Amino acid sequence: MNLIISGTNRKHANSLKVAKFYQKELQRRGEEYEILSLEDLPAQLMETDLYGKRSEEFAVIQQKVFDADKFIFIIPEYNGSYPGVLKLFIDACAFPSSFHHKKAALVGVSSGKYGNIRGVDHFTGVCNYMRMHVLPLKIHLPHIANELDENLDFHDQLTLKFVTEQIEEIRRF
Repeated sequence: MNLIISGTNRKHANSLKVAKFYQKELQRRGEEYEILSLEDLPAQLMETDLYGKRSEEFAVIQQKVFDADKFIFIIPEYNGSYPGVLKLFIDACAFPSSFHHKKAALVGVSSGKYGNIRGVDHFTGVCNYMRMHVLPLKIHLPHIANELDENLDFHDQLTLKFVTEQIEEIRRF
């Protein structure tokens, strides 16, 4: 099993829309990925699941992480980096067994013009610390509100070309 992680707990986030696009395109290619949206994290995560403790609600999520071989992180820009809830999620997962020597692909998303370049770089450092193998091709999606059509497909052909290239590399990774 593999996971696409929508890296924010914000309701109706563009990150989740991008995650659904990746899932759909990977399924068309015979790859099964489940979406884990951080909006589904237990509300009390900070009090119940850090430092070795485990709630029943998070135990289900933790098992999905244990079972995954590959991750696609859809990372929105929050204050020039990645969301704190994404770091909280990583910190709540068992270390090092959750991510150690597993594979990760990174996709930056922003409403601005840089596609969360800094946040993806910051998160790459976290992945390296956890000894994850990070796909070298990282995608940055700026002005995300203008990139997806009503069917949640990318309509800009250049964006679609780069996203498709990354999807193909994820399959071979």
